Amino acid sequence: MTDQPDSVPKPAASAPSQVSLELPATLDATYANFAIITHSPSEMVIDYARVMPNTPKSKIVARIVLTPMNAKLLLRALTDNLAKYESQYGEIVVPTGLADQLFKPPKPE
Repeated sequence: MTDQPDSVPKPAASAPSQVSLELPATLDATYANFAIITHSPSEMVIDYARVMPNTPKSKIVARIVLTPMNAKLLLRALTDNLAKYESQYGEIVVPTGLADQLFKPPKPE
């Protein structure tokens, strides 16, 4: 049994709204080739860094904090975009042992 009569209309599902985004002219792009991902029960934190060969210390260049749901939506969007990229340009091959290849000390001559 329900408290509402059958004649009460159900709320209509709202259509997704358009979001207007502004890209500031002064916004600098930041290059990162390394990410550290941590989480708490309510947040996912992605710290981005530039790690250079033969450099013992690197600096975090950006930190993004997301809800777990937004992190999952980001994963879905990245997966979709990588699939589109690979269908246009070919498979991205990730070499095994990439970190060892890029960041090992130089061999003595």
